[in-house]
Formats: sequence, C-alpha cells, structure tokens
Amino acid sequence: MRILIAEDDKVIADGLGRSLRGAGYAVDHAANGLDADNALAANAYDLLILDIGLPKLSGLEVLKRLRARSCSLPVLILTALDGTGDRVRGLDLGADDYMVKPFELAELEARVRALTRRSTGTAPRIRVGRLEYDQISRTAAIDGANVELSARETGLLEILLKRPGRLVSKDQLVDHLCGWGEEVSHNAIEVYVHRLRKKLEAGGVRIATVRGLGYSLEEPRSHGANA
Repeated sequence: MRILIAEDDKVIADGLGRSLRGAGYAVDHAANGLDADNALAANAYDLLILDIGLPKLSGLEVLKRLRARSCSLPVLILTALDGTGDRVRGLDLGADDYMVKPFELAELEARVRALTRRSTGTAPRIRVGRLEYDQISRTAAIDGANVELSARETGLLEILLKRPGRLVSKDQLVDHLCGWGEEVSHNAIEVYVHRLRKKLEAGGVRIATVRGLGYSLEEPRSHGANA
C-alpha cells in the first residue's frame, strides 16, 4: 500500500513516515501543495494524508483539484485544533476523514487501515481457502496458525487479496509497494512473490504467474469442481 503525506512540518512528516513505513506501507512525502498536486497527478496512491495549511497551494485546493480529476482516492485531513471551518470545507470538498493536531500515531494508523479497507469494499477479515487475513492487525493465519510475513510480503499479500482473480503486473506491484527513492527491481518482486507463494501453499492458496504479464491470487478448485 502506498501513501502520500502532504505536510510542511518536517517533524510531523518524519514521524508519520517512520511510523507508517514501520507498519509496512510505502510512503512518499510532499512538503508543499504544488508538489503534492503534481505527485497525485503522476502516481497511483492508496491514501493521501493531507495537511490543510500547506505552502504554495493550500491543502483544500489540492483536494479540490484531486476531486476535479474524478479521483476517488481516500483522503485523511490533518488540521489545527481551531480549524473547524477548514474541517467542514474539507469534508464538503470530498475528504473522507480528519484528525486534529496533535494526534496519537496509533489512532492515525487505525484510521489509515479503516480508510484503505473502506475504499476497496473489503471486510476486516479476508478469507481465501484456509488463509485468513486480518486487515486491522495486518496478520495472516492458516487454520488459525500465524504466518510470519515480512513487511514487503504483507504489502504484496494485501494487494493481491484486494484484487482476487485479477492480474496484477510487476509495475503495479512496484508502484504500490515502493516510495520515492526506493529501488525495487522486477527481479526483487519475483523474489517476494516466490517467498510469499511458499508460505501460502499450506493454506491451499495459489499465486498464479502469467508469464510476462504479472500475478493473480487464486483459490484452487475443489476436486469435484469439474465433475
């Protein structure tokens, strides 16, 4: 999952970035509204965390331009304690949620999970075969036994689970798994897929490879499916 943080306060931006990267998200940072608008126009994101008081272009203008492009990207607004009017205008312009500064990182991460889950229309727990993935704790289990996943493997699994049976290209995986400045090759993606595939096999879940195109998550048919 890839997140853009549009925040001009370096301390807040750095803290948010460390927290979200530690939770397994790919994170980009724009320090002003103009850079945020350009990033949103050029890249695919799963969530925008948007400060209202951005220089060069206000957060509200960034949001207005985003929605004018018919983009339904979830937006979490950050605003000052006395910014009631800004919160109302932001929600009216199409923001999905807001938080007042200062805030607790644990609460922000919970809201991030809720917004990304809501945007894909998936339940808190996703079950495929004997695999169950909890989107709240971001943990996977097979027959109730925890499956140890790295941050990259968790991100990869989330992408595939939210696109069941659909082909996901290597370029799409790179876009969603990697932030600016991170060099991840197609060969590295193949390694992540190989490792995740081995861990999911015990749960009857298959990651199918379409050579030259990408991957899809499939639940094997039962033995009597073609009878």
